[in-house]
Amino acid sequence: MLIEIIRRSSRRILTFWRRKVGNRITPLLNTVRLSGLVAAAIALWGFAELAQTVMHHQTQAFDTNVLLSIQKLQAPWLTPIMLFVTFIGDPTILLIVGTLMSAILLLRHQKSEAMTIALGGFGALGLNFLLKNLFQRSRPELWSRTVEVKFYSFPSGHAMLSIVMYGLLGYLLAIRYPKYRNLIILLMSILIALIGFSRMYLGVHWFTDILAGYAAGFVWLMTCVLSLEIWRHRKDLTR
Repeated sequence: MLIEIIRRSSRRILTFWRRKVGNRITPLLNTVRLSGLVAAAIALWGFAELAQTVMHHQTQAFDTNVLLSIQKLQAPWLTPIMLFVTFIGDPTILLIVGTLMSAILLLRHQKSEAMTIALGGFGALGLNFLLKNLFQRSRPELWSRTVEVKFYSFPSGHAMLSIVMYGLLGYLLAIRYPKYRNLIILLMSILIALIGFSRMYLGVHWFTDILAGYAAGFVWLMTCVLSLEIWRHRKDLTR
């Protein structure tokens, strides 16, 4: 039932924006491209499709093959690196960093940005908790784990929180330093991808867990970014 609701919602997003908001989003298009809204709708649809296949155990063989292939890459020199990467993608660490970022932004009198960071992080954590409890997918147990995990697997909290928090950080940095926009996007994308890979390398997440985490996180990221831009341009939107 929930998946069907998500599907219908993703189909209606673009129609809603076109009919209800219309020309009012014009001031936003320089910072939040319409392509971003399309991508968010696609991500929402993708998450719904992925969730359905996972619930029907249609990805188990594929997920297993992916993890076994990644296991072959394990090496004594690489494991500590992956442990560090997974550490900086830990939801608790990201929330601590996000709280510090919000405090700094408040001191700089950037209240809307501070609020976006805070709501982005805690909102993503809450949403991830709800989704994990909804799907209750078991963790992989293909080999001995080097890290402790106690909660459900789908979607990945590391993937979801990292794309939201590092995505927001990259977005704010790109606005402040437009000259380095492409470099910032590239570095943040690499970091987010490495965090997802580290979870599979350590054997604590299936590949589809990571994809679902990125998809759900991207939708929430775009929600936060668009909300921030609407707040910034609220005077233009009410004319």
